[in-house]
Amino acid sequence: MKCPFCQADDSRVVDSRPIQDGQAIRRRRECVFCSRRFTTFEEVEQAVMMVVKRDGRRQEFDRNKIMNGLVRACEKRPIPVEVLQKIATDVELEMRNNLKAEIESKDIGEAIMRRLRELDTVAYIRFASVYRDFEDLDHFMNELKKIREEENDP
Repeated sequence: MKCPFCQADDSRVVDSRPIQDGQAIRRRRECVFCSRRFTTFEEVEQAVMMVVKRDGRRQEFDRNKIMNGLVRACEKRPIPVEVLQKIATDVELEMRNNLKAEIESKDIGEAIMRRLRELDTVAYIRFASVYRDFEDLDHFMNELKKIREEENDP
């Protein structure tokens, strides 16, 4: 690994530890030439996964979009950011485990909604209202009725 300070080609690993639930490794390195330390990160290179949008457009999968949607849905709710990060990681892993180069955006949305429904009803409704694009109050009320019925069914 090339030293970012002196550009020497030789460094040694001083410390390694797993991060991101074992999905990556953080390494502290020391340059053999100038003795300065720097940090590197190592993770498995993921194959490109494309998301097919409702209108047929395709774009590269972006985990940050999942996190942004979760943060908006859970705003002012008592849900730690670590839980949202775990949901985003779980959804990404679920999509990548399909081993498909292209996935439908609706599959991502449904996977997120399944997890939010178990976690927090208000966050679920917020996410569903944007994701399902409720056109009027009737659509919104129908979703609420479904939730009520499922809560009342043992």
